[in-house]
Amino acid sequence: MTKPHPRAEAIRDFIVKHVQRYPGSVAKATADAFGITRQAVNRHLSALVEAGLLTASGTTKGRRYALAVLNEHQVAVPLDRQTSEDIVWRQHIAPSLAAVPRNIRDIWHYGCTEMINNAIDHSDGTTVVLRMRQTAVDTEIMIADDGIGIFRKIQRGLRLEDPREGILELAKGKLTTDPSKHTGEGIFFSSRMFDEFTIVSAGLFFSHTSGAPEDWLLEASAKGPGTAVYMRLANDSHRTMSSVFDAFASSDDDFAFRSTIVPVRLAQLGEDNLVSRSQARRLVARFDQFSRVVLDFTGVQLIGQAFADEVFRVFARHHPQVELTISNANAEVSKTIRRARAG
Repeated sequence: MTKPHPRAEAIRDFIVKHVQRYPGSVAKATADAFGITRQAVNRHLSALVEAGLLTASGTTKGRRYALAVLNEHQVAVPLDRQTSEDIVWRQHIAPSLAAVPRNIRDIWHYGCTEMINNAIDHSDGTTVVLRMRQTAVDTEIMIADDGIGIFRKIQRGLRLEDPREGILELAKGKLTTDPSKHTGEGIFFSSRMFDEFTIVSAGLFFSHTSGAPEDWLLEASAKGPGTAVYMRLANDSHRTMSSVFDAFASSDDDFAFRSTIVPVRLAQLGEDNLVSRSQARRLVARFDQFSRVVLDFTGVQLIGQAFADEVFRVFARHHPQVELTISNANAEVSKTIRRARAG
């Protein structure tokens, strides 16, 4: 397709980026956005279909468009002593990302090698499956192993009562069941680098979406063995590895991982409210590894006085070097926290 005029290029870029949101009405959305006729938009749609960037289905009146899959492949790699994440990256992933900007390639390199290495060192599995899917807008990669499952592994390693507690520990960061080999930062930073980052294992579903106020946990229907990690990133994202690392450093001249954001809601198991000291102790576990902890109370309607006292008086008194910052707390939660801090 010949390079279009800048305005035409802007129109086609708009179509490509919005077609997933408006598969049956992208022509109207584009016409409204640019003040042009539907007929003019249809010419751009036809050009994008002809170029292989979009697919079209249905009759003229019920025409629906979708992003065309430009590249899709899957490969299974054995997990043994000879498996190296860098070799897997170079052989099976990197060639398909040769055309993306350097910042995008760097993020994929980091995320993929971290997740593959986790499968090699922690999964106790025999195989890891890599699946890639690319469109003109974004790239998705799945990395799945057939091992013990990440949440069960964390449960055993930290002697937790419930595998769901492992999700809270992942959200904090600096979590590893093998500190001699790992810093525990890979999953935390990977989850912040991608537009979407999801882990599914043993019927549990953990997800972090860029721009969302919190991580979240769902019960998943799939209860098979192993762990599947799904990552998605826009092909034109301006995010960089440095910007993500810097967001969790304490200062401009301190590049250590010292700050974290903890979704407090993940301390809730089932329908239980956060009222007890044991729940609070589970929340603050390993907080002393950070100099600043932001407690995000999104989705938490109330907390008990004992819970608040354990976090904001007892823990705070014994760990004065840890700054506890509150975010997104409603009026009721804020009042309980103020009472606890007042002693």
